[in-house]
Amino acid sequence: MADKASSIRLSAPRVTSPNVALGMLLLVYIFNFVDRQILAILAGPIQADLGLSDTQMGLLGGIAFALLYSTLAVPLGWIADRTSRSWVITISLGVWSGFTALCGFAQGFWTIFLARLGVGVGEAGGVAPSYALISDYFPSEKRARALSIYSLGIPLGSATGVVAGGYIAASVDWRLAFLTVGLAGVLLVPVFKYFVRDPVKPPVIDEAAPPQPTFMEVLKILSAKRAFWFLALGAASSSMLGYGIAFWLPSLLQRSFGLTLIETSLFFGSILLIGGVAGVMGGGMLGDWLGGKNKAAYGLVPAIAFLLAVPLFAAGIMSGSATLAFILFLIPQGLAYIWLGPVLSAVQHLVTAETRATASALFLLINNLVGIGGGIFFLGALSDALTPVYGEEGLRYSMLVSLIFYLFAAGFMALAARYLQREWVAES
Repeated sequence: MADKASSIRLSAPRVTSPNVALGMLLLVYIFNFVDRQILAILAGPIQADLGLSDTQMGLLGGIAFALLYSTLAVPLGWIADRTSRSWVITISLGVWSGFTALCGFAQGFWTIFLARLGVGVGEAGGVAPSYALISDYFPSEKRARALSIYSLGIPLGSATGVVAGGYIAASVDWRLAFLTVGLAGVLLVPVFKYFVRDPVKPPVIDEAAPPQPTFMEVLKILSAKRAFWFLALGAASSSMLGYGIAFWLPSLLQRSFGLTLIETSLFFGSILLIGGVAGVMGGGMLGDWLGGKNKAAYGLVPAIAFLLAVPLFAAGIMSGSATLAFILFLIPQGLAYIWLGPVLSAVQHLVTAETRATASALFLLINNLVGIGGGIFFLGALSDALTPVYGEEGLRYSMLVSLIFYLFAAGFMALAARYLQREWVAES
């Protein structure tokens, strides 16, 4: 009997602790944003070496990455719902890390453009399955905080990419920076798969239970959810400016404030780290606290944050002092991240558990295709258009005009708040 019990224990699948899974998913997300945002701090050296314009850099940071990243996220999310979410994330990590390393071998615009397309292909399978996996591991009342901890990968990864990329580029060259972070991600692949597995699902007792919804059925469900569309449009509007600032602020600091590459990496990295962490965690706690009383809070909290961020960002952009600009940018950088926990949690609650990765992928399709694909390119193209009038200050005025996107975001989030309570799907 003892031997039989021992055999059963040995053959039982290894169960992953929710906190371990969340920690590993956070680590992968950090690499996701290191690989995604390192291009921003390296924009100056790349432009000088390859002779690229602001418009071309906007294409590299925007549509080159966002095109396949956004569109492939939908089928990959659907596959993750039906197979293994952890395996989809694992394979995606290896693909985007490999293409990040290949960016270091670029010889011109089109070679680095194609490599960035590859980074987008890989990262397409990382985020939506992670949202769903976290929702599998954590109950409803803890979900916004768990998703906020996961979302710390955005400021942590962005800050790491900015600081590490800046130092490597200043010490050696920009190509080594891509190679270093890309190969580090490849080494993480087996470690992640060893520690993270999909939660063991309970056996199906009711043989007559309805089959899992098809992609078109999920799309039909979401098409009737006004809260989903307003949340997605609000996130996309905020991302137009958020990703635009994240990509172009290092260039602004060097052109308009006269900072060196190292000074820029420390300035921007500190803003991302301090403001970003405070904003992400604050948003998650506010979402769980206020949302437990009124589901509308999941939309209203981000709306208020975006409105407060606009004048502070404007003051920082137009400041003539780097020290004053740091103080002025710090608070709105935190406000800009508050939406992540509440909104991502709300999206998870607009559908049933078995379709969360697909719903997340559709949300990300709208957010990223518009936000990343449009925002970075828009700011770069507007900078080029304003340069004949304002010279080196064209980028400054491009960022100032683009603050209107946060006003749009606030409006969409406030509209979403009106429908969240009635469209919320209770836990089964």
